[in-house]
Amino acid sequence: MKKIVVVGLGPGSWEGITLRAWEFLSTEKRIFLRTAEHPLVKELVERGIEFTTFDNWYERSETFEEAYQGMVDELIRVFEHEIEEDGRLVFAVPGHPMVAERAVQMLMERVGRDRLLVVPGMSAVDAVCAALGVDPTKGLCILDALNIDRLGPDPRLSNLILQVHHPLVASEVKLELMESYPDDYSIQVVRAAGVPGEERVHTIPLFELDRLEDIDHLTSVYLPPLDETAGNGCAFPLDPLVKVMDRLLAPDGCPWDREQDHHSLRPYLIEETYEVIEALDEQDMEKLEEELGDLLLQIVFHAALAHRNEYFDINDVILKITRKMVHRHPHVFGDTKVKSSGEVLANWEKIKRGEGSKAKETKSYMEGITPSLPALLKANKAQAKAARVGFDWPSIDGPWEKVKEEVEELKGAERQGDQGLIEEEVGDLLFAVVNVARFLKVDPETALSRTVSKFVERFRYIENKGLSQGRDVSQMTLEEMDAWWEDAKKNGR
Repeated sequence: MKKIVVVGLGPGSWEGITLRAWEFLSTEKRIFLRTAEHPLVKELVERGIEFTTFDNWYERSETFEEAYQGMVDELIRVFEHEIEEDGRLVFAVPGHPMVAERAVQMLMERVGRDRLLVVPGMSAVDAVCAALGVDPTKGLCILDALNIDRLGPDPRLSNLILQVHHPLVASEVKLELMESYPDDYSIQVVRAAGVPGEERVHTIPLFELDRLEDIDHLTSVYLPPLDETAGNGCAFPLDPLVKVMDRLLAPDGCPWDREQDHHSLRPYLIEETYEVIEALDEQDMEKLEEELGDLLLQIVFHAALAHRNEYFDINDVILKITRKMVHRHPHVFGDTKVKSSGEVLANWEKIKRGEGSKAKETKSYMEGITPSLPALLKANKAQAKAARVGFDWPSIDGPWEKVKEEVEELKGAERQGDQGLIEEEVGDLLFAVVNVARFLKVDPETALSRTVSKFVERFRYIENKGLSQGRDVSQMTLEEMDAWWEDAKKNGR
């Protein structure tokens, strides 16, 4: 059966090519190179090897994906129409065919693994590790510079970024890495790893990455583990809980857990959140410990469901929030200077507005307020966001006057008997009271919750007093209930 032989040319030196790769290159007649921009190509020419390159596809295509698609289309056309049934076609690529070779992956998807014969070569990973004295078994995350915006670095590990072949690509890589690392983080830029006489290693701060003059198709970037996010280099501490959840969701796991989805779990997430708040209000640290665990379980559950559908896993969640916290605290992890917590919050809002690929100049400062928040909490959050950019009263006198104004407007709406207007004015009054609470540094949601709890406890006191006399609360007079209410207050309820 005819086959496409995919040959790895190694990192660039003659010593880096395998005997088997040379065997195919020296005996087969139809040889295609993904690119002639490789140090070994000169040696091939001198040894009389004839080949066709696909460099023209880079010139005629607007994207790398389009260029690789053109190469694959041409290879398949020649393979199907010009290669005899027991013949071979050679497709040679730099390094190892299975390491950062998108064209090879696309070819495999098109023709199937059984139609390919992959001949390994020394990869850029091997050459870079040798140049830097790095042991990849201690943890090495290997990334393609062209996909780093989609598959970012893992700061817990060493990271090696391949195919940093142009200053513009280096600039994109630098910006992406700055989401996870300090601007002055020490990195190593390796050029022509494994090529005698050409190999160079630059140790520079991250912000200088795109300023190097010798960045080309043989350039790779290496970053050691980041201490601030790496901890002691161990696995995520959530791993035991994640394994329990994976076991519950396995085919032979728990039937109830396996039936759940993100929507069905929503009530439990809300319930566990309020139970954490209850433990906080009671200042019961033992209960808080337990309730935080229950809430964490819900987070792990949602991440596990997402992982089953190949969206993300709990490690992605942790890495994303870690990067976000580092990025939003430049006064801790960078050179930004702040004089107060107010400046911290103002910077936080500015950074949030500039984050993400969807960030726009017109993005509202009010974005990020969850619609499903309780109304008092939502009001407090909206006011605080506006205050961070200067839209606020200069002192608490303004909010107090606003409360008085809203009370009079509500009375006026009541006199008119317009129910819609009454509802609107009640909302305005509550909003004004929230503003006063904010100036007094009181969380209105917590304050009202405590008042409700106090009301419930005093009302139960009234009920119990009635029951002690064989009477239901509905049989009491208002005067009796009010007297016992005052009695409850005196008793500290």
